[in-house]
Amino acid sequence: MVRSSGSWQDGISSFAALQEALSNEETGNLVYYAFDLLFLDGVDLRASPLEKRKQLLVDALASAPANVRVSEHRVGGGKAFFTRACTLKLEGIISKRRSSLYSGTRNPDWLKVKCLNTEEFVIIGYTEPQRSRVGFGALLVGYYTPSGELTYAGKVGTGYSREFLETFQARLKRIEHDKPTAVLPKGTYMRAQVHWVKPRYLAQVEFTEWTRDNILRHPSFLGLREDKDPREVVVDRLAPAAPRTRQSSS
Repeated sequence: MVRSSGSWQDGISSFAALQEALSNEETGNLVYYAFDLLFLDGVDLRASPLEKRKQLLVDALASAPANVRVSEHRVGGGKAFFTRACTLKLEGIISKRRSSLYSGTRNPDWLKVKCLNTEEFVIIGYTEPQRSRVGFGALLVGYYTPSGELTYAGKVGTGYSREFLETFQARLKRIEHDKPTAVLPKGTYMRAQVHWVKPRYLAQVEFTEWTRDNILRHPSFLGLREDKDPREVVVDRLAPAAPRTRQSSS
């Protein structure tokens, strides 16, 4: 198997740079990292321990092209390794049990531990709840640019308690207005109806990173910041420079 989950610039993982490379069909500089081997010469290896599968993978790729490499692993020191990954602003680490068999399903033998960013964003709207959801579906958030323009940053749909969904929706309803609080990027799709609100409240949000379109990736709501003026949330999101090299990571 080969997985490409990010790309690199100056050694830093960047999902946005990988998106850019794939959308522009600039795949010549991509390096693919193989991290597991499930079948070899017609033999099913899924019932073999991970360590054995990894060794067979190393042997199988001994003469592979330069842009196909084995994803190296480290045994032990997980906490220090995770801390180092977050310090380098990587997305996180994958932790695997060395003796585990391949199940093809989520289980405690194979965990993704993410490094998360946390920032404050201006609440600019909300969507109608779907199915059994109460209150609202998701909060639309944004930020002010240095020039004072309120810019859309994404839709935050997780991290809420049922009580918060109900009580905060009532507060939002009192500050609704007809015109968009910020312009949505071209091509943005909203499954549910959007209600725009005046920029009165701030949300504390955790997320993995920014996409190449300056949208939050995997955002989750942490709480309100009612001790700060929304106008203080100024973010300078310049278009990222084109990376010199691009690689995939496992």
